Amino acid sequence: MKIIIINGPNLNLLGKREPNIYGNETFENHFTSLKKQFNNIDLVYFQSNIEGELIDKIQEVGFEFDGIILNAGAYTHTSIAIADAISSITTPVIEVHISNTFARESFRHKSYLSNVCKGIIVGFGLKSYNLALQSLL
Repeated sequence: MKIIIINGPNLNLLGKREPNIYGNETFENHFTSLKKQFNNIDLVYFQSNIEGELIDKIQEVGFEFDGIILNAGAYTHTSIAIADAISSITTPVIEVHISNTFARESFRHKSYLSNVCKGIIVGFGLKSYNLALQSLL
């Protein structure tokens, strides 16, 4: 089984950025833990702050991988283009958010991605990625 985690803007700053919301652990450290915990999966990671690069990656893997875990960051609330990319592929996509977006600013309550994703996991910190992996299994 081959699964990719795709993280969007500012998630490269996990561990430094707003630790009261996102915690102190870097994503790279968490990814290492995920690879150990799910050692029977070919797990790949990609991060970009650029919307077009996220779309390119979704299209690149969207017909070959068994699952995509997507945390599009702020693009969740703005990107019809990413939603269109998800709609265009056959690989199932799980939308993930570290924080509970519904307990934050009102603009974070709307997701352009949710209705084209297989499921959504919100608000469990970095464990949201673990839950998404379990759901794809």
